[in-house]
Amino acid sequence: MLARPHITEVSGWGRTAPTAADVRRPTSSTELRRALPTRSVRGLLARGLGRGYGDCAQNSGGTVVETTDVDAFTIHDADPADDTVLVTAEAGASIDRLLHALVPQGLFVPVTPGTRYVTVGGAVAADIHGKNHHRKGSWCQHVISLHLQLASGEVVEVGPERDPELFWATAGGMGLTGVVLDATFRCPRIASSRLLVDTDRAADLDEVLALMATGDHAYDYSVAWIDLMAGGKATGRSVLTRGRFATAEEASAATGADPLAYRAGVLAPAPPWVPDGLLNKLTVRAFNELWFRKAPVSRRDELQTIPTFFHPLDMVGGWNRMYGPAGFLQWQFVVPFGSERALRRIVEELSRAGCTSFLAVLKAFGDGDPGPLSFPAAGWTLALDIPTGVRGLGPLLDRLDELVASEGGRVYLAKDSRLRPELVPVMYPRLDAWREVRRRVDPEGRITSDLARRLRL
Repeated sequence: MLARPHITEVSGWGRTAPTAADVRRPTSSTELRRALPTRSVRGLLARGLGRGYGDCAQNSGGTVVETTDVDAFTIHDADPADDTVLVTAEAGASIDRLLHALVPQGLFVPVTPGTRYVTVGGAVAADIHGKNHHRKGSWCQHVISLHLQLASGEVVEVGPERDPELFWATAGGMGLTGVVLDATFRCPRIASSRLLVDTDRAADLDEVLALMATGDHAYDYSVAWIDLMAGGKATGRSVLTRGRFATAEEASAATGADPLAYRAGVLAPAPPWVPDGLLNKLTVRAFNELWFRKAPVSRRDELQTIPTFFHPLDMVGGWNRMYGPAGFLQWQFVVPFGSERALRRIVEELSRAGCTSFLAVLKAFGDGDPGPLSFPAAGWTLALDIPTGVRGLGPLLDRLDELVASEGGRVYLAKDSRLRPELVPVMYPRLDAWREVRRRVDPEGRITSDLARRLRL
């Protein structure tokens, strides 16, 4: 039977607005299915590892079902059509768990964000993207089918060809169309566990945009770190890293006899308590100066491990505590190609405001997928972490939200904790179509979240 429920505080990774919920943690797929239907007046929501930054995985006063113990997976035979391998994983299986099994067999996940601590259910709900979106798109573009439990308790199988309307409403739908039980997706082959990485240091925003626009097509993975504390002629100065998986021969110098050797762990934990104000203009400016200066002006074919290239922050356990007890927010937006002037204005305004962010990354997206609430769209995306105590932060981001919307861009709901609800239908013009699908499968709105209520989804 499902473990006895208990009331506990739940928050997003930014730790800004915790709320109490009746948290349940099933230990099998059978127990997970028994969680629905629910009679709770505040509804039910599935939750994975809680790496959404805001309130997307919270349900104040309602039920939250944590799926992380429901994490079995199966590696199938190769798909002869494209030489990928199919994997079926339960909702609670994490990318971390998958990588430890896949990489030694010469496989990789189709998409990984900046952390490997994301579940398969969360990957679908947020339609996650990574450094290869310009080449391979987002997570759900690699999913061929998934089992979804509706609010009624009925389990349905959906996919791009089987009830595509419900499938694409679920892709990026923030878990609000039903509870993902499992998903089957394509995994690419790799020949080694190392990447060949090229690094370029760009003096300003114009230079890094030009490097990405003219060269990203030659790389499987690309990301730029931006110094948002720099101003004047150095506004937008960046370190651009791009790469691809190395062949077994190329990786042999680092891996020896086993080119697929893989190990990922935590090098050190963050302190259990950090005072507010540790990350201020002085400390962040010093860190950013050091980070920019230590990067080579140009370096080619450096061998890097998977954790170093894809998941560097995961090496510090509980790194979100570094922002202090008041927490932090992440703001991520995308604007279309052709909106470089707006992107430049945003970077300039953040720089003038002394935005105390040591983690700001720029990527180029390829075409988005058909999901009405899926975030990626062709264009430039910038993501940054900001301590909540920055003076004037709310009004500044409100102004920048309006600029993003006016350019035909949008904010990532999986990262959001403060967007004004009236901007959501502007940023996501197919919101009403998504609402129609949701009403079809959950007419009483039994599956809900703090984010859904805040943004009036």
